[in-house]
This record gives sequence, C-alpha cells and structure tokens, in this order.
Amino acid sequence: MNKYDKLRPYGKRQADFDKRYLEMARTWSKNSYCQRRQVGALIVKDRMIISDGYNGTPEGFENVCEDENNKTKPYVLHAEANAITKVAKSNNSSDGATLYITTSPCMECSKLIIQSGIRRVVFCDTYHTDEGVRLLERAGIEVQFMEME
Repeated sequence: MNKYDKLRPYGKRQADFDKRYLEMARTWSKNSYCQRRQVGALIVKDRMIISDGYNGTPEGFENVCEDENNKTKPYVLHAEANAITKVAKSNNSSDGATLYITTSPCMECSKLIIQSGIRRVVFCDTYHTDEGVRLLERAGIEVQFMEME
C-alpha cells in the first residue's frame, strides 16, 4: 500500500465519493448566517466524516457575520477553521484526513490545515486569492479542484 492508497480509500470510485462529499459540504454551508458567502467543510478519514463546519461567528456571539458596511467582521471563523477546531475538541484525529470544502482555503486556514495533519484538500469554488492553495502544495498536501454543476 502506498501513501496515496490511504488518501483514496474508495479506489476507482474515489471521484464519485469526492463529488458526494462536496455536495454534502455545500448543503452544510447553508447553515451559515453569512450574507456575502456561505462556505461548508467536512473532514473525512477512513471513510467516515469526523468533523464538519461552516463559516460564522464564534460560539456565544450573535449570528451576524457582516458589519454595517457589509464587510466581514474580523472574528468570523472560516468553515475549515470551525471543522478543524471541532475535531480538536473530539476524540478524533485529523492526521491523514481529507478536507472537503466548498471554497479554496485562505492563507490563515491553510496554516491550520497543515498543522492539523490533513493530507488532501478537495474544493469546488475559488477564493479571491490562491495563496492558501500554493502554501498547501508547498507543504506537500494534495490539492484538487473539482467542477460541480
């Protein structure tokens, strides 16, 4: 078994499962109260969803993501950050997992992805900059864009 076999546990059907997990992340993004952009994330390891997240304010804060000028408030968490911190509070480990996210990660979230041990990132929409994706690639994390209808 090589290192990629563990990242693709569904073998020849991996692309089908990648698409389904991204569809689930899209559905999960609808939980976000953010007006400008709703983003969803799932962390999958050993064929099991171990965490999920969507962009929004920290626990206990009002569910308003934008200020009066329609700018995102500085304390809003991105979907992948919510999923990573959620798995950190559980008994699961994201080491060797795949992150499915509706929008490619920013630089700050890419640092969290690297440190969390996630080895593969699959996304279907692009963020306004590709800095985060380039950082992930530099760290040896497999990054895959997938077209969705």
